[in-house]
Amino acid sequence: MSKSEISKEETLREVQERFKNDRFATDNGAYIEEVGEGYARCVMPLDEHHYNAVGSVMGGAVFTVADFAFAVASNWNKKPCVSLSAQITYLGRAKGKKLIAEARKVKEGRTTCYYLVEVTDELGSQVAHVTSNGFTVG
Repeated sequence: MSKSEISKEETLREVQERFKNDRFATDNGAYIEEVGEGYARCVMPLDEHHYNAVGSVMGGAVFTVADFAFAVASNWNKKPCVSLSAQITYLGRAKGKKLIAEARKVKEGRTTCYYLVEVTDELGSQVAHVTSNGFTVG
């Protein structure tokens, strides 16, 4: 393993440790798979408690993994940031066994930021897009 790869792995472990107390997301199975500047990829394996009465993944589960990805991307290497607003658009049904949320910074100013979070499943099915505005509190 190269020095760069070791550094990335150490950073990922540190970020995972820092966000383990985001209990709602982590208690529902969400975990951090990757981080980068203005970026986070979070995954939520699906089991029977993530589904609604018609057999689709509950919208709240989709939003939870998206919000977690936004939180990680906007906070892991910066001053604390909280969400001001978020908008979710559901695009389709998850067909796979896990949700994948990738948050990417679109714009960042002194006190506010704007992120796009794309939620898919491991089969590539588009599930949702979320836009989140954040405010730096620290």
